Amino acid sequence: MGRTSTAKDRLIEAMIELIWAGSYGSTSVDHICERAGVKKGSFYHFFESKTELALAAIDHGWTEHRKELDQIFSPVVPPVERIMHCFRNFRQEQEELFEKHGRVLGCPIHSLGAEVSTVDEKLRDKLQEILSQFIRYYESAIRDAQAQGSIVTHDAMALARIVFAYSEGLLLHARMWNDLGRLDEFESGAKIILGVKG
Repeated sequence: MGRTSTAKDRLIEAMIELIWAGSYGSTSVDHICERAGVKKGSFYHFFESKTELALAAIDHGWTEHRKELDQIFSPVVPPVERIMHCFRNFRQEQEELFEKHGRVLGCPIHSLGAEVSTVDEKLRDKLQEILSQFIRYYESAIRDAQAQGSIVTHDAMALARIVFAYSEGLLLHARMWNDLGRLDEFESGAKIILGVKG
């Protein structure tokens, strides 16, 4: 029995890395195949287009990231600590990527979304779906904190969107300035927004 091909997985991994470290527009099928060590014919065997590969890569990346988020936002963790731990996780990931790539990469979903939102509806819709799912993690933590009395809010979803936008803004600035120091205010700023002391 023949060995199962890993070409499809390598193409997905190459796509994730190339568009995160560079951009979607500058990443060609040739670049992807070269990075993955896969022939162009194999690319089109698995995917009809670069967009189809990008959709598969986004799904794969989100599935893997959700495993981490499910642990970080576990109900057994105090609700405000879930959000702070998420921010610490962001910072650690950015530091590791900086060591590997020599620059701050920021959030792949927002970087890609800002680039393609007006030119590719399929990718835009997929990215919006993922961001909506991500915000629900914050909303759940805020609702639990509200129930405990550690956060006061009349609209948990709105507050979740604000905290999420704040964190993504810091990640974007860190990428633009190529400066991990921009992430130093993750926790302190979020506590101000949430109205949490300490």
